[in-house]
Amino acid sequence: QVQLVESGGGLVQAGGSLRLSCSASGRTFSSDAMGWFRQAPGKEREFVASISWSGGSTFYADGVKGRFAISRDNVKNAQYLQMNSLRPEDTAVYYCAGSGTTRWATSSPAQYKYWGQGTQVTVSS
Repeated sequence: QVQLVESGGGLVQAGGSLRLSCSASGRTFSSDAMGWFRQAPGKEREFVASISWSGGSTFYADGVKGRFAISRDNVKNAQYLQMNSLRPEDTAVYYCAGSGTTRWATSSPAQYKYWGQGTQVTVSS
C-alpha cells in the first residue's frame, strides 16, 4: 500500500516560514516527479510546485515563485516544501503528490496517481 504522509503544517504569522515534509512508503518515487498542491476553503485544488525525478528541474506556480522552494531526498524517499514570506492567501490544506506517470516536473494533477491526506497551513495577518 502506497502512502504519502505530510507533516510540518501549522499556524504562522504573515511573513513567517514553514517547512513541509512528505514521507513516502510502499513504493519508491526516485524515478517519478513529485509535487505539492493546495486547496483553500471554497476553492479548487491548485498546483504549487513540482520537482523532477532527479531534483534537477523544478516548476512553480506564479504566486509562489521566489518564496517557496521544493526539494527532494531520493534516499529517504521524501520531498519538502520550504515556504518563506508567507501570506494570508497561502492559507490552505497542502497535499503531497507522487506521479507514477512521468519523471518530469508537471503542474497537471492528472499526472499524479498518489496523494497524501494533506496538512493544514494557516497564515494569520
